Amino acid sequence: MNSRSSLPGVFLLDLKCFEDSRGFFIKNFQKKLLQEKEIDFDTWESFYSSSQKDVIRGMHFQEPPEDHHKVVQCMRGHITDVLLDLRKGPTYGKYCSFELKAKSPQALFIPKGIAHGFVSREDESWMIYFVTSAHDSKCDRGIRWDSFGFDWKSEKPIISDRDRAHPALNDYRSNFI
Repeated sequence: MNSRSSLPGVFLLDLKCFEDSRGFFIKNFQKKLLQEKEIDFDTWESFYSSSQKDVIRGMHFQEPPEDHHKVVQCMRGHITDVLLDLRKGPTYGKYCSFELKAKSPQALFIPKGIAHGFVSREDESWMIYFVTSAHDSKCDRGIRWDSFGFDWKSEKPIISDRDRAHPALNDYRSNFI
């Protein structure tokens, strides 16, 4: 099943999982699923992260001209994935979240103009990312995790100094249309 979110252009994609007595096999990226949604996705980079319980990463994005689409998936553990719309228009500043678990293989398509972050619900939660442009430190940006009203449901959040230093949503001037 391919599910649409409350933010335009965001899709939750169910992935194929093949199980037998040896274990399982998952196709974690299928360009065809994106083509069915008329999304042009040309992967430039792929990377992954590992996070302990209560680590919050985000809210990250790249500004034009190096903005990119993302496909993310939880490969191990459980995370709450959070998206914040930075595109000028009626959904600017709106957010939504998804529970991603390794045991329920799904991928999340995130279009350009959406800030992305997550909180790890278990130790050693692994996230894999596919993006359509290379990382460019001149375009790398973020919104402070606690500045837009989302309840992270974490009593002792662990946040990097970099993520603490991002501007609040109210102080950000969007370049996304």
